[in-house]
Parts: sequence; structure tokens; C-alpha cells
Amino acid sequence: MLLLISPDSVEEALDCAKAAEHLDIVDVKKPDEGSLGANFPWVIREIRDAVPADKPVSATVGDVPYKPGTVAQAALGAVVSGATYIKVGLYGCTTPEQGIEVMRAVVRAVKDHRPDALVVASGYADAHRVGCVNPLAVPDIAARSGADAAMLDTAIKDGTRLFDHVPPDVCAEFVRRAHTSGLLAALAGSITQADLGPLTRMGTDIVGVRGAVCEGGDRNAGRIQPHLISTFRAEMDRQGREHAVGVPAVN
Repeated sequence: MLLLISPDSVEEALDCAKAAEHLDIVDVKKPDEGSLGANFPWVIREIRDAVPADKPVSATVGDVPYKPGTVAQAALGAVVSGATYIKVGLYGCTTPEQGIEVMRAVVRAVKDHRPDALVVASGYADAHRVGCVNPLAVPDIAARSGADAAMLDTAIKDGTRLFDHVPPDVCAEFVRRAHTSGLLAALAGSITQADLGPLTRMGTDIVGVRGAVCEGGDRNAGRIQPHLISTFRAEMDRQGREHAVGVPAVN
């Protein structure tokens, strides 16, 4: 399981760089613009320059509307700015067909520029609260559009968490559907160390966190702390070892 950490500034990216050995992907977002709020192109470039060259940079392009052309341009901007994972939050898509149309445009825009970049279609565990596409439809949307990964996050950051809206057995079905289609499965949404056991057992490929590695657990007011990244990764590794030998880890 890969660990994705989401700094919201160059300063926080430098904090991530101090703990680079404990993380796998640096994810650029702007939390005050939404769950998958897009940051500025120059911030993506500066963060790309700030973290070790062997650490891939991911960038969100926003909680996007059903506007394929607009979203395709935003995605191209992210990959041109140095991101190799391009994450699209299907916030304004109410049907799978709309999601597929948006994601096909993104895939073409990104892959025409950089074929080895990875495109991530992201849905929301709390889709019922914002009226967007059903979470379990996201793996099929990703597969049919030519994307590389399917992700779930939470749209409304009000203290509720991934498993509050999509319980572990449903998340496991999401992961299964993604893997059946040859996709990576990524899960996020106020994830804590206590969630790492179930996430490991269901075969999650990428876990995304911010609040769990911020001072005070606050994704907005708190700043990412290198020692919290190290602690989080240690628990990930412990869960992975226990799962590999078939012994349940005690949280």
C-alpha cells in the first residue's frame, strides 16, 4: 500500500521532503477550495522542485463540474506543471455517462502530453449528500474512460470519515471492482491509523491522508508534521507485515 500525503503549500511540501523516506506520493491540493480543490500551476511546479526527484507528484484538478472541455484543460495544466498523477473529483457528474465523458476528455488531454502519467477518477463516499454519482460506479467510469485508478474521498469535510459513509465491506467491493478492471484502488477521507487494518486487508493500493499527519489532526488549521508522517507509515508497515503472515494486528 502506497502512502499519499497532501501538502497545501511549498512550505508543507518541504516538511514532507524531510520525511520523504516514509511516503510514496506527494499530492498537491488546496483544501480551502474543496475536498479535491485545485492549487495553482506555479505551486505544483514549486512543489515538484521541492521534493526528491524519485517521489511522484500528484495534483488534484478540483471538485469538477460536468464540463468536459474545462476539466480537460485543467488536467492538462496539472500535467504540464509537473504532476504525474492527475486526480479528478467527479463532483458535478450525476450519472455514470457524464463521468465517463469528463474522464475520457481528461485521459486524452493528459496522455497526449505525457503517456506515462496516471489519471485518477475520484468519487465521493458521501455522494448522497452532494448529489453526485454513486461511489460504486466509479471503478466502471474509470475503466471505460481509460483512466488508471479509481478513488474514493469525502466531499464534505465536517469531521465525518470514509467509513462513516461507505462501510468497510462496501469499500472492499469498490477495491474488488477496481482490481477486476485492472485499475489501482485509492481510498481517502479523514483516514486515521485505526483504519489501516481494514484498508490493508481489502487490498487498497493507495491511501491518501492529510489531517492524520497535521498538527492537532486539523487538515485546515494544522500544518503537516514530519514525525506524524513517520508514525503513520510505521503503523502502515506493521499492518502490512501482520497481514502478510496472516496474523491480525492489534490496533
